[in-house]
Amino acid sequence: MYNAGLKGRSRLSNIGPGNRPQSKGNQEKNLWSSLLDSVASGKKLPEKNLLVLGGNPELQREFLETLESETSRRPQDRRRKKPPIANECALGYTYQDVLDADHDDILARLSVYLLSESSHVYSALVKPLLTPKTISETLVVILLDWADPWSWARQVRDWVRFLKGVIVTMDDECKVTAEETMQEWQQRRRGAAYEGGTATSDAGVHIPLGQGEWDEPLGLPLCVACHGTEKIEALEKDHGWREEEFDFSLQYLRTVLLKHGSSLIYTSLSVPNSLPTLIHSSLGIQSLLMRQTVKHNVIDRDKILVPPNWDSWGKIRVLREGIDVEGISS
Repeated sequence: MYNAGLKGRSRLSNIGPGNRPQSKGNQEKNLWSSLLDSVASGKKLPEKNLLVLGGNPELQREFLETLESETSRRPQDRRRKKPPIANECALGYTYQDVLDADHDDILARLSVYLLSESSHVYSALVKPLLTPKTISETLVVILLDWADPWSWARQVRDWVRFLKGVIVTMDDECKVTAEETMQEWQQRRRGAAYEGGTATSDAGVHIPLGQGEWDEPLGLPLCVACHGTEKIEALEKDHGWREEEFDFSLQYLRTVLLKHGSSLIYTSLSVPNSLPTLIHSSLGIQSLLMRQTVKHNVIDRDKILVPPNWDSWGKIRVLREGIDVEGISS
């Protein structure tokens, strides 16, 4: 930042073509242009993309509010004007500035694209977002609602088909980039904690893929978020859900998502969770001041978190016996 500022000031010493004397108005105009160019170059931020698929506009807004880090909710930061969320029709858009732990520095600009309908007619809106430059900087989130867990399997299936339909229409350069991105994700090591896009244990040790892992890579990194865990209580009271139903839903999702190398998280606006850390880590956004790790949790049913490259058929079976992982995976 300081270097960019110095460069900006050095350019001001030779204003105008051929160093010819200029009017005061022209000098001031060139001065401001040079200063603005300096500021723009000094504040060039890493650009990341988040493609949120599913959920109605209200659920999407709640999810994005949950994604905001805890520091952005401090009283002194509430004066900051939030970017508007335009998600009422077709492909929506907003953005978030990812702040460091001290809340002074911006680590990255996160562009968020939102789509509620999985109809193939919308694939033409998503395709231009995926270029050789952006594919490796993009994370796809399939957003599910705890108000309707009975439709989760169908929604995941429909969105996977939608993504496959987009990928197949990309040009060869984009397909090569997508394949390279998936290979890079597959090579990331499993570990107890996940940090900055890589697992922190077993570094340098090659772990071969197990059964059911990465059988169907989609070409884009994927995360599935089941939002609204505060509705779990209503499922118990109004629909008679027991531990067996909750466990089966979790095992089913984990088995399906294992094929695509996807992470999984249960979220709620009212319950603290690791959504910001998971999303930012998956996009390679790292705090310069505080080490952030994502630890798995497959026990607390309102705080489930399965990091990418952590799960396996064996771990899924441990939760409850009788699950047919082979049948679900096929």
